[in-house]
Amino acid sequence: MSDAAGAGVRLHRLLAILAYLARVGEAPIGQLAERFGLPRATLVSELELAACCGLPPYTPDQLLELVIDDETVCAWGLAPLARPTRLTPEEGLAVAAAARALLAVPGADTGPLASALRKLDAALGEDRVRVEIDLPAHLATLHRALAACEVVEIDYLGAWRGAETTRAVEPHEISVREGRAYLDAWCRLAEGWRRFAVDRILAVRPQGIAFPRRTLPGELVQPGAFSGGGATRRVRIALPASRAGLVERVADGPVEIAGETAVATLAVADERWLGLLLLSLGREATVLEPAELAGARAAAARRALRRYRRG
Repeated sequence: MSDAAGAGVRLHRLLAILAYLARVGEAPIGQLAERFGLPRATLVSELELAACCGLPPYTPDQLLELVIDDETVCAWGLAPLARPTRLTPEEGLAVAAAARALLAVPGADTGPLASALRKLDAALGEDRVRVEIDLPAHLATLHRALAACEVVEIDYLGAWRGAETTRAVEPHEISVREGRAYLDAWCRLAEGWRRFAVDRILAVRPQGIAFPRRTLPGELVQPGAFSGGGATRRVRIALPASRAGLVERVADGPVEIAGETAVATLAVADERWLGLLLLSLGREATVLEPAELAGARAAAARRALRRYRRG
């Protein structure tokens, strides 16, 4: 397929690739490129762009979890693309249309998808939804370490490519926020508090070292809080009042609305995260303070443009 494919074709192609990765979890880049008829460079560019996609407000826990190294692509959190579900009539019609589009993509995993299409008639008319919960692999080990006040060493998949780290942490609390489990811990590598998404923890090794309990900081106990990694800075942004709902979950306090403008204060740990958030809020969204972060949105746009041009 040509590298100059239109946006619609590229989207269908990418969804077909993600559906395949949801089933296999990990695949060699060469195998994927051959399966979907793409040059390796184009495939890597498309997947790197997909790794920047997610749901508003584009916090690290809302982005697609793809890690691309020199030879392999690994995917986490794509289970909904591979898991069968019960559908309402409206959902069934929408899924059928999307499935037919995906089946038209060269290299698509036609077996399971074609089988699912044949079963849609049975799903149409059902008004029940089957809910499945996947427990993160290392949750039980972390619970034991927390109860014993034992230091653990973890291998952690960061929110950005190349951000994988190994670090010793003191587990203090495990919580579930919006359906996802998080570990709040004192990180001995960073010498500060960190919040880790449990399903990004690749390995846990108990160290047999006890630690004294500490008091969690306020930023980790307020509802909906998400600390994206390093030390946070308070950032005030202005945005259209019509989009205020997109920042309420991550705002540090109430969002102020005056006329058509809203002002929100955020605790920001990563300038790249701030840039993605501002892009999602539209051209009217600006940083009021601090001045050194005023260019975060432009920097995020330049990164996205570079990725797009490589594709």
